[in-house]
Amino acid sequence: MLESTISIQYVNHYFGKGSLRKQALFDINLSIHSGEIVILTGPSGSGKTTLLSLIAGLRTVQEGSIKVLDREVYRASNQKLLKLRRQIGYVFQKHNLVPFLTASQNVQMTLELGGNLSRKEMCHRAEAMLEVVGLKHRINYFPDQLSEGQKQRVAFARALVTQPQLILADEPTASLDKNSTNTVVETLKDLAKNQGRSILLITHDNRILDMADRIVHMEDGHLINETKRYI
Repeated sequence: MLESTISIQYVNHYFGKGSLRKQALFDINLSIHSGEIVILTGPSGSGKTTLLSLIAGLRTVQEGSIKVLDREVYRASNQKLLKLRRQIGYVFQKHNLVPFLTASQNVQMTLELGGNLSRKEMCHRAEAMLEVVGLKHRINYFPDQLSEGQKQRVAFARALVTQPQLILADEPTASLDKNSTNTVVETLKDLAKNQGRSILLITHDNRILDMADRIVHMEDGHLINETKRYI
């Protein structure tokens, strides 16, 4: 039996209070296994990013159960959530780079949270990951010296540099050209199939649908169908 990296049961989520309270997620049930790539599709406003942020511990789980890497997120303490976040690679829809740090320094930020590596080792790992995403020649550039696609690749490197067991990504290829997209896809495939990492990503990009083991579609806060691809 495959090990579940993510196990979600009967999750509901609401925004607002009192008469303004509105339900955003309805009875979400989903499991993602080790080494599996799952793509979450659906129109804007359907609840995809909300669900991703709940899994990452960036929002408070209100109803239901979310277990990530064998840890229950519902009612978890801030300290436990912090430890969990350090084991997840998260690629935001906006790159969220620190403007006064170079590409290498932005990637090193994630490693600094662990506190176990020397400055030399952090620099080496950051530069190696930037090379993987095709930015070896841009390691000392600041964000305002990079294109939008290059900034997104720095964000991608930042999410992967700690070698997380789970990778969550929100529209990771939206600003990438064909070659950059292919680099990202091949990197994710290698992480899943050869290293057993689990990947859940949101996308509207039809170019990358073929990489998925499963495609799950969401509308109006409901998971409405699932396609198994067995690639």
